[in-house]
Amino acid sequence: MYVCICNGVTERDIRDAAAAGCRSLTELTMRTGYGATCGSCIPTAAALVGEVMQHPPVMVLELPLVAHAA
Repeated sequence: MYVCICNGVTERDIRDAAAAGCRSLTELTMRTGYGATCGSCIPTAAALVGEVMQHPPVMVLELPLVAHAA
């Protein structure tokens, strides 16, 4: 089953990455490309990683850098 249609990432791809040691959703995006376009697949991918790891994955929030005026 495709989890991320935008980037062609399957359920098998996500389970394999989690089984190989992927420990955060950010790392999962870097390994598979899931969630990098529209993001609608993030909840499904998080649930799959949680199943493989036996607990929810670490959610890492990356905030954009803001330039400060001098």
